[in-house]
Amino acid sequence: MHRENGQEAAYKGSKQFTQWEVPTANATGFGAAADDYMERGIDLNEQLIRNKPATFFFRMNSDAMIGAGIFKGDTLIVDRSIRAVSGKIIIAILDGELLVRRFVKHPNSVALVAENTRYGNIALNGFDDRANIWGVVTYSIHATT
Repeated sequence: MHRENGQEAAYKGSKQFTQWEVPTANATGFGAAADDYMERGIDLNEQLIRNKPATFFFRMNSDAMIGAGIFKGDTLIVDRSIRAVSGKIIIAILDGELLVRRFVKHPNSVALVAENTRYGNIALNGFDDRANIWGVVTYSIHATT
């Protein structure tokens, strides 16, 4: 079937292929028509990273946050440009050690809360210079195998 401008349709039917050409044939049916709606692949950097210069990856090395769905060996994506607000999971530096905890702010106190009963919460006063909030966890990547 010809169009008025002299171009033919890209799909001509499967009967033009010989038995030897079948393995290399387009077995998707009307693939040429679907190419117009084909999406490009998913770029995880584009999907998961909001501020590239301020984003870091960490490997979780503890089971302190299993209640939040973060397990030992998970990869954490941490954004240092996001302000820590109460309820967010953060990376904190406490006495030179990196900790992953939930940041909970009350009117008169701040606590770093573990999501595992084996670990105690860490209460901080407003002027405690032992602790420093390093960044906010934006995603946790968990391998299923």
